[in-house]
Amino acid sequence: MSPRPKRRAAASQPIEYSLLLTATMCLLAFGVVMVFSASSTTSLLSSSGDSAYYLKRTALFGILGLLVMRVLAIRGVQVIRALTPVILIAAFAGCVLVLMPGFGVEVNGAKRWIGAGILQVQPSEVLKVALILYGANLLATRPKIVSGGIGPMAPFLGAVAAACALVIVEPDLGTAMVVCFTAAAMLLTAGARPRDIGLLALGLGVVVALAIMIEPYRMQRLTGFLHPGADPTGTGFQVIQAKIAIGSGGIFGTGLGQGIQKAFYLPEAHTDMIAAVIGEELGFVGIAGLVGLYGLFGYAGLQIARRARDRYGKLLATGLTCLVLIQAVINLFAVLGLAPLTGVPLPFVSYGNSSMLVMLAAVGLLLNISRGGSARSAKRPSQSSARLRVVDGANGRHSGGRNGGTRRTGARSRRRAAR
Repeated sequence: MSPRPKRRAAASQPIEYSLLLTATMCLLAFGVVMVFSASSTTSLLSSSGDSAYYLKRTALFGILGLLVMRVLAIRGVQVIRALTPVILIAAFAGCVLVLMPGFGVEVNGAKRWIGAGILQVQPSEVLKVALILYGANLLATRPKIVSGGIGPMAPFLGAVAAACALVIVEPDLGTAMVVCFTAAAMLLTAGARPRDIGLLALGLGVVVALAIMIEPYRMQRLTGFLHPGADPTGTGFQVIQAKIAIGSGGIFGTGLGQGIQKAFYLPEAHTDMIAAVIGEELGFVGIAGLVGLYGLFGYAGLQIARRARDRYGKLLATGLTCLVLIQAVINLFAVLGLAPLTGVPLPFVSYGNSSMLVMLAAVGLLLNISRGGSARSAKRPSQSSARLRVVDGANGRHSGGRNGGTRRTGARSRRRAAR
């Protein structure tokens, strides 16, 4: 009785399960290699003197993230849905805590982390997924709130607005944009009217404009995006260096590890601007491959959402998939000079411990939803098999398998089924 059930279970996985897993593992491996390439020079010349400093940390949290992904892929949705209120409250509490003196760790003028050393956590990363969990649960249990205008959607919109207010104060406008775009995608999936989404987008645009005007560094980023040559050594420096890196790569790049811009020319080369290093060292081919992997991830994730067996699964899969894709689009657009710099990391590729763990946890939930969709779409058991289960149930024995299979029964039960 040993290996056969395992082989049948593996064969029953839908194609999108394998596609999602393949895209994730390729992006993760790509990220490990590029983080080392982008950070080795600066790490060697820094106080640590270890060229593999960021590589070791990325590998460590990558392994932890894969373990979390594996656990959540088994029964993650069932467990996480019950813990949604706890996760949401803890994420909000963490975002409040980083703003309090003595708790938040400030890096480059922003307070987004709590903890010390290698155990630093970014609560806003957890908050993004917590809002998706909350929104999926709310919109699944109360589906009519999306059909009555903006007012009935206040519980979800209020949570989104509170989260955005906290992360903007950190300050982190990029994360607030990711949260808003993901929430809009979930509302559209739940059946919200496009007119209501348009009104919300208009209000959001006004808020973003005000946030830019009242904060000098955001205005500098906007002017640096619109006119990078006006201040090439100041606000436009990072944009110009990113363009130089990508332009230097050409079609096939200068070769892995052979880039020059990452060596103290391109700020944040191993985090927000890692796509520029990819463009320089691997060229257009590398960027195209990266975009292709995200496209594969998006296709698999949306197929999982389409095949999910309940409304909650559809909304959760849509939100998690859009979270990854929206972050990737915002980051790539900023690196390519098509949008202002926001500080949003490239999922699975940029260096970032909290981001790595949260993204791999999201993949674990998607894989779990995919397994549930496979069970739902399996062929219905034959009439005789159904009778066998009834007979076994009457005898006090469990015979139903995960995918509608039955246990072998004795000759007496088979004779009853035949009759």
